[in-house]
Amino acid sequence: MTENNRIEFKRELTNELDIEKEIVAFLNYKEGGYIYIGIDNDGRTIGVNDVDDCMLKLKERIKHNISPSAMGLFDIAEEQKDGHSIIKVTVASGIEKPYFKTRYGMTPRGAYMRIGTSAEPMPQEQIDRLFAMRTRNSIGRIVSNRQDLSFEQLRIYYDERGKRLNDNFKRTLELLTEDGKYNYVAYLLADENGNSIKVAKYSSLDRCDLVENNEYGYCSLIKATKSVLAKLDIENKVAATITSMERIETPLWNKVALREAVINAIVHNDYSFEVPPKFEIFPDRLEITSAGRLPESLSKEEFFNGISIPRNKELMRIYRDLELVESLGSGIPRILKAYGEECFKFTDNFIRITFPITAHDTNSDHASDHASDHASDHASDHASTQVRKLISILAGEKGRSELQELLSIKNRDYFRTDYLLPAINNGYIEPTVPDKPNSQNQKYRLTAKGLALKESLKNSKQ
Repeated sequence: MTENNRIEFKRELTNELDIEKEIVAFLNYKEGGYIYIGIDNDGRTIGVNDVDDCMLKLKERIKHNISPSAMGLFDIAEEQKDGHSIIKVTVASGIEKPYFKTRYGMTPRGAYMRIGTSAEPMPQEQIDRLFAMRTRNSIGRIVSNRQDLSFEQLRIYYDERGKRLNDNFKRTLELLTEDGKYNYVAYLLADENGNSIKVAKYSSLDRCDLVENNEYGYCSLIKATKSVLAKLDIENKVAATITSMERIETPLWNKVALREAVINAIVHNDYSFEVPPKFEIFPDRLEITSAGRLPESLSKEEFFNGISIPRNKELMRIYRDLELVESLGSGIPRILKAYGEECFKFTDNFIRITFPITAHDTNSDHASDHASDHASDHASDHASTQVRKLISILAGEKGRSELQELLSIKNRDYFRTDYLLPAINNGYIEPTVPDKPNSQNQKYRLTAKGLALKESLKNSKQ
C-alpha cells in the first residue's frame, strides 16, 4: 500500500498536524479517500500508542473544525498492520461542496482539493462555482411542516445501544435548521409523521393482482425500517432440500444483500420528492425502488466500485450510531457480491434493485443447485396440464399468437384464461414488457421457475 490520490499516510496525530486540511480535501474530492495514522511517508508502520484517545481527538476536530458539517461522512476505525495498531479514517465525498476549515471560511486558506497525493488550496473561482451549485434541497435545510415533534422512540433506540441523548441532541444530530426550527430530518425521525413505507405483494408478475399491502410508518423512520426488515425476513421463506445426508435450507434472497438493499433504499432515498421507498414482492422477484438519481458527481462505474456519496448524511450518521449501517460504502459491494451489477436499474428519478427468487447464497457453493433441485422436484406438482403444455413448447421469447399457433389453439380467450394467465400468476413465465401488459410488442419467456419445470418435464419423458 502506497500513497496515491485516495490514500494519505500520517505518522502521528499532533496539535501541529493539519489533519483538517486533508479531510477537507477528501470531502471535496469526487471519490473521497482514506487517511492512515500510524504510517510514515515512506509507508513504514509506526503504530499509534493510545488508539482510543487519538480516535476521540480526531472525531472532535472533524466535528468542530470543518464546515458544512461532515458528520455522517466519515468513519474512524482501528486496524492492525505489521503487528501495530493504526487508525484508518474513511472520508466520503460530500454533496455540500465546497467543504472548508471553519476558521478560514470559503477561501483558499480554508477550502482544499485533492491533487495527486497532496491537498492543495482551492482557487477562489472554483470555491464560488461549487457554492453556487451546492444542493439546495437537502433535507437538513427543509423546514418541517410540523414543529410539535417528539422523539421518545429515537431515545429508546439510542438507549438500547448504550448511547444516551443529552439535552442538546437536536443540535448534535442536526435536527434543526440554521434558524433553530425542526428540519425534515427531524420530521422523519419523530414519533409521529406522515411518512409511510409500503411493502406490497402481488400474485401476478405485473402490478395487476395485489394480494397484500402493508404500510410501515407514521412513526420514527428507525422504527419503520425495523418493521420493513422484519416483514421481509418473514417473506424470505426458506426452500428446503432433503438429501441422504442432510436437510439443506436456502432463503429466497441472500439475507446479507437483502438487509443492505433495504437500508440503502431508506437512508439514500431523496425525501425532498416526498416519495418514500417502496418494496414489492412478485412471484419471481423482489423490487426495491427509491426516489432520486445518482448524485451528479458520481458515475455508475464509481458507484459500483463502492464510492460513497451519502445523500442524507444526517440519516447516515444516526443509522451508524444505531448500528444499522456498518461503514461507509460497504452496502453496495455486499449486494454486488450476491447479485451483480445487473440487479440495479437507474432512471432520471429513481433507482431500482431487483432480486430474483433464486438462490444467491454466496456462503454455499451449492446453494443455486439446491434451489434448482427444489424447484424441479416440486414445481410440476402445482402446474395444470395446460400450463405444462405451454411450458414445454416455450423457448426464447414468443408472442401470444406464436404460442397459440404452436399449441394449435384458435380461441384467444381460452388460451389466455387456461394457459397464459395461470402460467404467469404461478411464476412460470413472465412478460417482456411487464409495465404495459397490452403492448403490441409484448412477448413471453420462461422464468427460472419455468425453466426448472421444463427441465423436470423433459427428464420425466426420458
